[in-house]
Amino acid sequence: MQILPQRYTVTAALPYANGPVHIGHLAGVYLPADIYVRYLRAQQRDVKFICGSDEHGVPITIRAQKEGVTPQQVVDKYHAIIKDSFQEFGVSFDIYSRTSSETHAETASGFFRKLYDDNKFIEQVSEQYYDEKAGQFLADRYIVGTCPHCGNENAYGDQCEKCGSSLSPSELINPRSMLSGNQPVLRETKHWYLPLDQYEPWLREWIVEGHKQDWKTNVYGQCKSWLDQGLHPRAVTRDLDWGVPVPVAGAEGKVLYVWFDAPIGYISATKDLLPGDAWKPYWQDAGTKLVHFIGKDNIVFHCIIFPTMLKAHGDYILPDNVPANEFLNLEGDKISTSRNWAVWLHEYLQDFPGKADVLRYVLCANAPETKDNDFTWKDFQARNNNELVANLGNFVNRAVVLTHKFFEGKVPESVGFATEDEDVLRQLAEFPQRVGDLIEAYRFRDALNELMNLTRLGNKYLADMEPWKLIKTDQARTGTVLHVALQLAAGLVTLLEPFLPASADKLGQMLNLEKGSWPQAGRSDVLPAGHQLQPAALLFDKIEDATVEAQVQKLLDTKKANELAAAVAAPAKADISFEQFQQMDLRIGTITAAEKVAKTKKLLKLTVDLGLPEPRTIVSGIAEHFLPEALIGQQVQVLLNLAPREIKGIQSQGMLLMAENADGVLSLMQPSSHVLPGSNVA
Repeated sequence: MQILPQRYTVTAALPYANGPVHIGHLAGVYLPADIYVRYLRAQQRDVKFICGSDEHGVPITIRAQKEGVTPQQVVDKYHAIIKDSFQEFGVSFDIYSRTSSETHAETASGFFRKLYDDNKFIEQVSEQYYDEKAGQFLADRYIVGTCPHCGNENAYGDQCEKCGSSLSPSELINPRSMLSGNQPVLRETKHWYLPLDQYEPWLREWIVEGHKQDWKTNVYGQCKSWLDQGLHPRAVTRDLDWGVPVPVAGAEGKVLYVWFDAPIGYISATKDLLPGDAWKPYWQDAGTKLVHFIGKDNIVFHCIIFPTMLKAHGDYILPDNVPANEFLNLEGDKISTSRNWAVWLHEYLQDFPGKADVLRYVLCANAPETKDNDFTWKDFQARNNNELVANLGNFVNRAVVLTHKFFEGKVPESVGFATEDEDVLRQLAEFPQRVGDLIEAYRFRDALNELMNLTRLGNKYLADMEPWKLIKTDQARTGTVLHVALQLAAGLVTLLEPFLPASADKLGQMLNLEKGSWPQAGRSDVLPAGHQLQPAALLFDKIEDATVEAQVQKLLDTKKANELAAAVAAPAKADISFEQFQQMDLRIGTITAAEKVAKTKKLLKLTVDLGLPEPRTIVSGIAEHFLPEALIGQQVQVLLNLAPREIKGIQSQGMLLMAENADGVLSLMQPSSHVLPGSNVA
């Protein structure tokens, strides 16, 4: 018989507080963690669900500098956005803390000091770029220069965002400081390092031998790859003024590196949650099961580096499992915060009020558990309409509506179960174990599909029994059928809750039933005969084409904006002489009349006052960009001495000069203030 842990500590990766949360974060980390924790609570296990904002590090200081605010103002803004979004999405943290808190500073400092006093660190002096004008050492992201691979003149010291190459500051051509624009110089600086190489034999035994069977293949494989390449000492401090100060004399101007500081945030958050020493069993008792939910980009930190920190400290338990997911893509492209190619949670909740559970369902059903998966708005619509509305919602609605119609909304008596009824109830009894086993194995996508099999079972049962016809000949038998169907619906109240908590609450209200414990969800007597139901209400409604088309258009607009931002100007044409330039007669004119040219899509006929005895007629291919009536009264730049030519039977006497953007959008070339018609362009 399996011995259950005395308690569970479940952590979800601390989101970085320099921007909002997107669907990739949800699918990779926060939704599976929430499902797991809600299930444990339904099993009446002792569990604490821990998270908070990661609020230190260079990206935050860079954003603060760009926005002209303090780092604290940046993290305050995004901490609030992230926390509110999680709450509305139904992520049920026991605490959502932050690493800028006093508790965290004390905990992280104390952790460092313990390792320092126990001689667990090594000290190294290295050369690092220093900005003499700004008077500080520069993090890699504060150094820009020319990429040696693609020639991008604004590559960062750690990566070129144009070609994607990983870089070091020393590889940049003509490096310069983002703070002053000056060329930095190399200076010596001392830092403390965690000697990961010394823990490699222990890590091999703990991971390669100890977790070969129970860790996910992608997690185990990445850890083994790192170990096979050999580990090296890693700096735990850096020169920066934003973060937890290094608690050692002579370390002024240095803070704990964010990778060292952030995971300690799980511990400090637990301290904020529980009084006194009540936090200790959740981190220091061998009877506790510690589970980290993370994305695959965090595997090394949570499986190798943080466990090494915990091992070096000596007072803490190690993670039992780290069920990291792969990445979720968006409409066939990698989610990118810098390119704004994402579905942001706070925007989704604004665009789809009351539909948090729809997104929870789609992300879980399409979870990137074993490989990268793709989110598309068409799939979102199809899963809502075909699975939530037509399957889950349809079953519940029919069972409740028919009970109100035929039995005044009271659960009818069962007058002897037929073979079909007994078979359905037998299957109901198996669902808590089947769904629960999959959740315990971190197979949330399969668990959700198994749960939906219960609604498919209910729909098939009603379709086979046809109580809407049966009522005409056998009221007692109809009552038994609906009694059985309602027991299935009652089981859903509990089984559905980890996945779709708001919908489970709504269903519970309809059935006038509070959520029970997980094992009770398989019982066939949860709703006794005579129990009064509440009126039926739709759990889900259809999502129309126009709704998802608007979301797709938003992404297309983003892609267009990205292309424009990356557009490169056309190369310069061959030189002309000054005399050639003088031959062009450029004037400012005022459009006095405009009309479309018949039987064309692109042409407008314009009448332009150029200060001459007679106005000029100009035919211009701008009809797809401007309405004729909007042009009247506009001043424009005209090439006056272009030889006349006939266009669609109209003699055109000049050319309008336009500015054409990279996306083909045209803009008028106009003076900044009104001038007399015929004024020269000099």
